[in-house]
Amino acid sequence: METGLAEGRDLRARLANATALSTAQEHALKPGDPFKECSDCPAMIVVPAGRFMMGSPEGQGNDGERPRRDVKIAKPFAVAKFELTFDEWDACAAHGDCDPHVLASEWGRGRRPVINVSWDGAQTYVKWLSRITGKQYRLLSEAEYEYAARAGTDTKYPWGDEIKLNGQAMANCDGCGSQWDRKQTAPVGSFAANRFGLYDMVGNVWEWTEDCYHRSYQGAPAGDSPWTSGDCNMHVIRGGNWNFNSELVRSAGRAGLITGAPGPDLGFRVARTLTP
Repeated sequence: METGLAEGRDLRARLANATALSTAQEHALKPGDPFKECSDCPAMIVVPAGRFMMGSPEGQGNDGERPRRDVKIAKPFAVAKFELTFDEWDACAAHGDCDPHVLASEWGRGRRPVINVSWDGAQTYVKWLSRITGKQYRLLSEAEYEYAARAGTDTKYPWGDEIKLNGQAMANCDGCGSQWDRKQTAPVGSFAANRFGLYDMVGNVWEWTEDCYHRSYQGAPAGDSPWTSGDCNMHVIRGGNWNFNSELVRSAGRAGLITGAPGPDLGFRVARTLTP
């Protein structure tokens, strides 16, 4: 008991000493720059502004990934380098905000991606992170997610059109060729980063986004804003997971899930709006 109390006091001290970026530091950030605003906060990477074709062309994917559209990412923003880990979730839980009873299955906690978290649970975490840093942390919009996953590519996967790269496993999924395929999550960062320096944007666990789920992109908002109108009982999940086949870990792959539904193949990562 005393050990637990001491750990709790140590955690609160670390969080109390959170060092958010100053305005000058934030303005000095360049694409690719890393930052971290407290010892228990996610490591972030600055993603550049740009534009890309969102969705799948005819003959690839499915109708839910169409109509394909040109999306402009108006300004740089920051994306977590990794899927949120149990270490990071447990810091929030120890602080009294996040659910301390989220299960890790038999795979362990630590640097594995947090699982069994609903969309509402993910929102609780980003609100807590925003509060302790004084900065605007949030989930990615679906458009931002695909842009960050593609990292300047227009291929099926962030590394090319084949599920492996030169015979090497690049993700954790059914058919990816990793030691974790169809068995369990992999520790975050177990595969090569994409061109933006982001890890596990496809495979390992599905990731919640901010968007309400729609069956296609017909009527989607222009630009990179989240689609928050319509039936929001379901939200978009992105990236595929360790138990799904390689077709769902394509950069354009998407699905919808009931907002309150956690699962052993479902997690999230955070984004942060940067001050203009």
